[in-house]
Amino acid sequence: MLPTDSTKKLSFNRCIGDGDLVIVYERHDSMKAVKVCQSSVLQNRFGVFKHSEWIGKPFGSKVFSNKGGFVYLLAPTPELWTLVLSHRTQILYIADISFVIMYLEIVPSCLVLESGTGSGSLTTSLARAVAPTGHVYTFDFHEQRAASAREDFERTGVSSLVTVGVRDIQGEGFPDEFFGLADSVFLDLPQPWLAIPSAGKMLKQDGILCSFSPCIEQVQRSCESLRSSFTDIRTFEILLRTYEVRQGKADSLPHKRKKPSNEGNSEQDNQSTAAVTVRPCGETRGHTGYLTFARLRCF
Repeated sequence: MLPTDSTKKLSFNRCIGDGDLVIVYERHDSMKAVKVCQSSVLQNRFGVFKHSEWIGKPFGSKVFSNKGGFVYLLAPTPELWTLVLSHRTQILYIADISFVIMYLEIVPSCLVLESGTGSGSLTTSLARAVAPTGHVYTFDFHEQRAASAREDFERTGVSSLVTVGVRDIQGEGFPDEFFGLADSVFLDLPQPWLAIPSAGKMLKQDGILCSFSPCIEQVQRSCESLRSSFTDIRTFEILLRTYEVRQGKADSLPHKRKKPSNEGNSEQDNQSTAAVTVRPCGETRGHTGYLTFARLRCF
């Protein structure tokens, strides 16, 4: 995703090679991550696609199957990876992730602490935000989950920017080696108030903390804990509303009754004209949780 060696720089202006990870785009609600292998094939409802025909093509290429069906080969950006990764836990999506990165003021060269890692959805976006000289240290108490996350970071090319540790941050706190070094801290824990005192010690002066919680009761207890050492405490709920844009016929839309026209214009009036309709999607998803931000108070 963010390759840093000489042949895979921080861009996708290169051709797909054997062993690369690509996102196969079938339609907006059907995508999958595939590792390119010279001798492999992908088979779906559109036909059989040979990986060997993908090699050498640039990311974004449209490739055809033996039946004439097609898919697009996209670069595994953090946004697309969030949509296709395995859900080992509840994950953060694009709306929350972009908000977190902005309000935590994360820029290249930042040192970021995260707990817990979960499926690594946020971690991959944090890695891109701190690249090329920053680093993300992420912790999860579940050893198997941490191991799976390491494998995913290897696949997506961010392993040089991310270190995964196995640690119970609620019970043990962050390692002392990060004392006063972190630019920002992100907590996704059942009881974040237990980790807030340790997080405050890890932050630089004026550093920022964010806690993600699905329940407002968790937010209340976290804010109580934050008041002793933090200021500018704010909580947000991110709601995303999607609209459908469709092309249809104007005569199928509600309109006022037209006045009778003369015979010369009857043929033109009978012709239906194309129109674009925009309306909210019938299915509206609720929030994923609450985001609480606070800035370390300078004493």
